[in-house]
Amino acid sequence: MAKKKPIAGLKFNGGWDYAAAPESKDHIRLQKQYDLFINGKFVAPKSGKYFDTINPATEAKLASVAEAGTEDVDIAVKAARKSYEQVWSKLPARERGKYIFRIARIMQERARELAVIESMDGGKPIRESRDIDVPLAAAHFFYYAGWADKLDYAMPGARAGSLGVAGQIIPWNFPLLMAAWKIAPALAAGNTVVIKPAETTPLTALKLAEIIQEADLPPGVVNIITGAGATGAAIVNHPGVDKVAFTGSTDVGKIIQRALAGTDKKYTLELGGKAANIIFEDAAIDQAVEGIINGIFFNQGHVCCAGSRLFVQESVADKVIRKLKDRMETLVVGDPLDKNTDIGAINSKPQLEKIRQFLKIGVNEGGTLYQSSCAVPSKGYWCRPALFTDVSQSSRIVQEEIFGPVLAVQTFRTIEEVIEKANNIPYGLSGGVWTDKGSRIFKITGQLRAGVVWANTYNKFDPTSPFGGYKESGMGREGGLHGLHPYVKINA
Repeated sequence: MAKKKPIAGLKFNGGWDYAAAPESKDHIRLQKQYDLFINGKFVAPKSGKYFDTINPATEAKLASVAEAGTEDVDIAVKAARKSYEQVWSKLPARERGKYIFRIARIMQERARELAVIESMDGGKPIRESRDIDVPLAAAHFFYYAGWADKLDYAMPGARAGSLGVAGQIIPWNFPLLMAAWKIAPALAAGNTVVIKPAETTPLTALKLAEIIQEADLPPGVVNIITGAGATGAAIVNHPGVDKVAFTGSTDVGKIIQRALAGTDKKYTLELGGKAANIIFEDAAIDQAVEGIINGIFFNQGHVCCAGSRLFVQESVADKVIRKLKDRMETLVVGDPLDKNTDIGAINSKPQLEKIRQFLKIGVNEGGTLYQSSCAVPSKGYWCRPALFTDVSQSSRIVQEEIFGPVLAVQTFRTIEEVIEKANNIPYGLSGGVWTDKGSRIFKITGQLRAGVVWANTYNKFDPTSPFGGYKESGMGREGGLHGLHPYVKINA
């Protein structure tokens, strides 16, 4: 048999360098210390405690942020209840819509400031926060502003009413966007809100508090309190909360679900994922490779729906893996505020340690690790994009969510085989398929047990589209009309 000719890779020693293109920080305004936003005002925490939020790209302190204790949570929930009963629920729906619309407009006006702060606090590239996070966050407020006075049309034949106070907890990977996902539908349906951002990325939520003040939203309608897990637990367990919305890890989601069992609180949980991205031999390979890169390395892989498992049909596996490695070599890892940057800083030191631990696990389990050869800054939290081959279905890096720029590659021969492998996982949040055949797309998307499946694209979001998972990826949907339902009570 003739020896198989290796597929040549590209060479990257041609001397191409990008000139630095940093986004200016001169226009942003950050305070040294932030208090809690309760009843329309910034107030010091009763706990008297503050913690630092840092820039993961430089390890420099950005600000001190208040840590809300149980007493602070109680004050915030009571403020939300009072505002709900005396003001917000009594407003004509069209007036609620005007306030939500006004918030969206001010977000657009302050988009550049929000994008820079999002990148500084979270480590994500400015191109992503500027072009995706902030515009999408504003779009969600615009979208739900339109539904505020049309709830009866959203749910034909039903009389839709509000629930009361919504307690909301959001993660660190998309701080502003997740706040918009949760606050906008809650307000449109007539509820008031107590929301807690993650302890590592609270700044854009606190900037949103300033915008809410600027929009002249009635005091207490939105309360933004900061803290860590104990603060979130106090929100979940508070008897004055009528609905809990949580986005975060599956482990914490299970704790919340147990805490809410036996209560009459409604809840939605958007949890972890381990998405399968599937390439068939008839796919447009270059387009698919670009989609795979976007699917796993977008936002440093800090995405619950990241395409972290790649299934390639065996006949094109060598070609696809070669092209993936070539493309990985072109990715720029570095300063999140540089417009050339493709992959920014890992969000925190503990998260970087977790990713490194999984890289060791993958190697120890027999996987072959490939990481790009790019240089990374000496200070800050960085991980070069990584790809594993020679992994099995039982490998921990295949079964467990890493939440970092780590891709695990497997091959398959038949459509039945890849569907079985893709579904053989505790999660069911998202997936992707790349093929030229429409009938194959329908067959795959109909049999993948995932809440969202993209075809010949990946990581596309729109306010009108619902998002959520099956199995250990959670329950309930956010976005679209489905995102209104969890905040509505159907009256007889």
